[in-house]
Amino acid sequence: MKKSITVIPATKNKFTSIPTTSVTKRKVAAYARVSTDSDEQFTSYEAQIDYYTKFINRREDWLFVKVYTDEGISGTNTKNRNGFNEMIQDALGGKIDLIVTKSVSRFARNTVDSLVTVRKLKESGTEVFFEKENIYTFDSKGELLITIMSSLAQEESRSLSENVTWGQRKRFSDGKVQMNYTRFLGYEKGADGKPVINEKEAQTVRLIYRLFMEGKTPCGICRELEKPGILTVSGKQKWSASTVRSILTNERYKGDALLQKKFTVDFLTKKMKVNEGEVPQYYVEDSHPAIITKREFDIVQAEIARRKQLGSSYSGNDIFSSKILCADCGGFYGLKLWHSKDKYKCTIYQCNNKFKNAEKCKTPNLTADDIRNAFIKAYNIVMADRTTVLEDCKIMIDTVCNSTKLNEEIDALTAELKVVSELVSECVNENARKKQSQDAYTKKYNSLVRRYERAEKHLNKATAEREDKVNKERELRLFFETLENKPQLIDTWDENLWITLVEKIEVSHDKMCTVFFKNGVSVKVDI
Repeated sequence: MKKSITVIPATKNKFTSIPTTSVTKRKVAAYARVSTDSDEQFTSYEAQIDYYTKFINRREDWLFVKVYTDEGISGTNTKNRNGFNEMIQDALGGKIDLIVTKSVSRFARNTVDSLVTVRKLKESGTEVFFEKENIYTFDSKGELLITIMSSLAQEESRSLSENVTWGQRKRFSDGKVQMNYTRFLGYEKGADGKPVINEKEAQTVRLIYRLFMEGKTPCGICRELEKPGILTVSGKQKWSASTVRSILTNERYKGDALLQKKFTVDFLTKKMKVNEGEVPQYYVEDSHPAIITKREFDIVQAEIARRKQLGSSYSGNDIFSSKILCADCGGFYGLKLWHSKDKYKCTIYQCNNKFKNAEKCKTPNLTADDIRNAFIKAYNIVMADRTTVLEDCKIMIDTVCNSTKLNEEIDALTAELKVVSELVSECVNENARKKQSQDAYTKKYNSLVRRYERAEKHLNKATAEREDKVNKERELRLFFETLENKPQLIDTWDENLWITLVEKIEVSHDKMCTVFFKNGVSVKVDI
């Protein structure tokens, strides 16, 4: 008997489940995006909105929903595209049947993002039409074409990113300095496009440096700034210690600029990484007007290094903080307030451990004037043989602070780490490629790991030693320059001399104190 086959036509759209005979209008939205904030692109942005509004409304079978937009946003990642994300949520919620956009590159320059989004929309019954490529995602060939076009768009984005990076590095190598003025306290963009000092903000920067040299910690500086209501660069009343530390260590405040402190690791995610030698850096001296003198900046860096060595034992009360020591117990002198509520109110410095131990420290209490006078006496004694002191200081800079051997050691250890790292990688890959004894593989792998760890340990030690030498050299150079430019004898207190020259003062119970200078010289004077 001959077979009889009857074709039963489809009555519903396989993606939307809408009856084929339905005259219901499709809910249509459009997506427009430009990737920069330039005037030219803004014109393009406005034109896209106008075009798609008219384009959708011309179709009688389409119902206009909205034109979703992103302005000045990159297409390499959909995470931060608010307009795009809103559109997707509306589509998944059943508010959109069809999305119209200019091209695959306007939709996303990331192949994965593009495909994942299209498939998600397809599952919910929303189609995407890419006008330039004439691709409908419900078409059987749509996904293949999207894959190809998205890959091309991603490659274009990668090429563009490389060109931008090259342009940035070219500007760096030419010494051209750029600043994010909205996030950088103390400067504003001048008429010629170069940084100029914002005097109002610069006063705050100078205050931060002065408070630090007066002994205040970053947290203490924050409190001092908040008392009179001094605002941050972003207009906030609350200051953070990290912001203060950044201001205290940023070389741009002395008129120099270190370029390419960070670099982009991945053009798709825009992930940034601190430059630890992976790409070149460029140091530009006198690139713009300075708010802080180079000398002041160097003094602050030396003080930062000193406080780092002291660690948690540092007290940030005033200029004498963590510089006066008790000869009996080795503890620091601290600021004490006596008779705070009566007419005999006074401030003294006393050993912090005076009453903590079984036997009370016999070292005397000091006033600020006692410390100042002791320093003046010691300074004048040292300066009596000024020429010898300066010559010895030069010798110390040239010998004790010489980092040549350490630099050679660090270079050798860095090379060793690179070699071992490659050997580890080769070992792992070889184990994955061919059959071998796993005991032998494990032994070889562990040996390489131990070798790497040893080299890394030595490298960290050598790097720390070099940092100590650099800090010591900075201290000695400041010491030398200070003595070179100051009078041989003084009879009044000089705060800058104290900060620059003195390492510590040790107080003994016989009312004598030893002043230790940063060049290694010590002088004993009476209080």
